[in-house]
Amino acid sequence: QVQLVESGGGLVQAGGSLRLSCAASGGTFSRYPMGWFRQAPGKEREIVAVISWTGGRRYYADSVKGRFTISRDNAKNTVYLQMNSLKPEDTGVYYCAAANDYSDSSSSYGYWGQGTQVTVSS
Repeated sequence: QVQLVESGGGLVQAGGSLRLSCAASGGTFSRYPMGWFRQAPGKEREIVAVISWTGGRRYYADSVKGRFTISRDNAKNTVYLQMNSLKPEDTGVYYCAAANDYSDSSSSYGYWGQGTQVTVSS
């Protein structure tokens, strides 16, 4: 059983940056592909980025390409999401999740954190 805890959210002005962290415990973190998802008020949860267990393969949603970077440190059991050039439309609750297979579909992810709020003001 994998437990995931996100941190690093907050309030930032448009154009600013935030770095989210997701600490994992209770499982073999290095064997899981990891994803970041987000959910804006009144909208469905959507994929933001995915990273393979080695870090050698990454996927980004078109809306964040060139602005966000996903990375992981398997020695620290942590996955990160560096978010630059933030826009008001990036506002939402950000979740990290672990999957058994590399996927951009939320249905493939069996372990989820509780989420961290990101608010971008205009």
